[in-house]
Amino acid sequence: MATHFESINVYCQDESRFGLFTRNGRALTAKGIKPVCLYQHKFEYSYLFGAFSVINGSHFLLEFPFCNTDTFQLFLNEFSGQNPTELKLMVLDNGAFHKSTSLVIPPNIILIFLPPYSPELNPAEKVWWVVKRELVNKTFKTLEQLQEQLTIILNEKINIDSTKKLCSYEYLVCLF
Repeated sequence: MATHFESINVYCQDESRFGLFTRNGRALTAKGIKPVCLYQHKFEYSYLFGAFSVINGSHFLLEFPFCNTDTFQLFLNEFSGQNPTELKLMVLDNGAFHKSTSLVIPPNIILIFLPPYSPELNPAEKVWWVVKRELVNKTFKTLEQLQEQLTIILNEKINIDSTKKLCSYEYLVCLF
C-alpha cells in the first residue's frame, strides 16, 4: 500500500547514557597546583534517545531507564507520531537492538545504517558531546536532580539553530 507523505526529512539518531558517575574533565588552577574536583562513584543511569534533523534542525528526545529493543520500539512509535505525514529517513549505528527482528518499523520511518564502528559519521554524537560537556566535574545526589539539569541543558543548548550547526554534515545535506 503506497502512502503519501507531505515532506521528507533526514534525521541522525543515537542514544546516550547519563548517570551519577562523575565525568572528569579539565579544571583551572594555579600553575603547579593539582586540581581537586568533586567526584562520585555511583552507577545509576538513564538513557536519552534522540533524533536530530540535518535539514531543518528539528529534534525529538525521549528519556528511558534502559537501552534495549523495547525502549527503541517505544522511541520509534513516538517519533513516528511526531509529524506523521513526514517521511523520516533515520541514519543510525548498528546497535544490536536497532536490528532486532521483533522491531516493527513504522511506515513513515526508513532506517539507514552507518558502516560498523564509525561513530564519527553520526552527527548525533556531536549533540551528546555538547550536553555531556556541561556535566563535567558535576555531581548529583539523585537521578531526578540529574534529569532536571539535563532538561535545563537541553533547553539552553539544543535548539533548531544549534542542531543544524552540529548535525549538518555535508554527506547528508547534499542529498537535498
